[in-house]
Amino acid sequence: MNNPLEILYQDDYLVAINKPNGMFVHRTRLDPEASEFALQLLKAQIGQKVYPVHRLDRKTSGVLLFALSKDMDGKMQTQFAERKIKKVYQALVRGYAEAEGVIDYPLFNDDGKEQEALTRYKTLEQFELAVPFGKHPTSRYSLVELYPETGRMHQLRKHMAHILHPIINDRPHGCNKQNKLFKEKWGSMRMYLHATSLEFTHPISNQIVKIESTLPKDFVEVFENWNREKLL
Repeated sequence: MNNPLEILYQDDYLVAINKPNGMFVHRTRLDPEASEFALQLLKAQIGQKVYPVHRLDRKTSGVLLFALSKDMDGKMQTQFAERKIKKVYQALVRGYAEAEGVIDYPLFNDDGKEQEALTRYKTLEQFELAVPFGKHPTSRYSLVELYPETGRMHQLRKHMAHILHPIINDRPHGCNKQNKLFKEKWGSMRMYLHATSLEFTHPISNQIVKIESTLPKDFVEVFENWNREKLL
């Protein structure tokens, strides 16, 4: 990686980065050939050990928080476990989503155990393009804001697929035909899911900390492409 990681927040106890799309948080057997990991890069960049207090999927970009000590890691892990952390994501999904809603749909972990999972969402914007798709003369999409109240693996991806508004370029939970359209027409393969903010009470100062990240260039450029299309 030629450029350093973008640091969104840093003090004596915590540091947050803007994780790029396509980067693992740490080394994993999922891709033995991967060579760049947020944990190792950040450790080298700031010159001290870091502890990831939560995770983002490889394909998800945005706010990723690390602790700078084992003790602080434990304190932040507790806040996540007690659901005291406010997490906000934005996603581009297929179709016109409802203005707002709640997805209360349990998910299964790797051991096959059913776990409660709840996501709230709000639609920010809707798009209709003069681009035929299947039997439809146009293509419709929604930009949604997502508020997960639990933290299950691939929760947002699975929940949006469950309500038939899968996240664009999600594999395997998304729509293969839409993913193919985005690749062939707009040259896009990035998954449109970004962690836009993380809010919590700082364990030392007891002050509210809100860390934010704007949508990255490779996310918003699809809207720039659409501006050159005939919008309906």
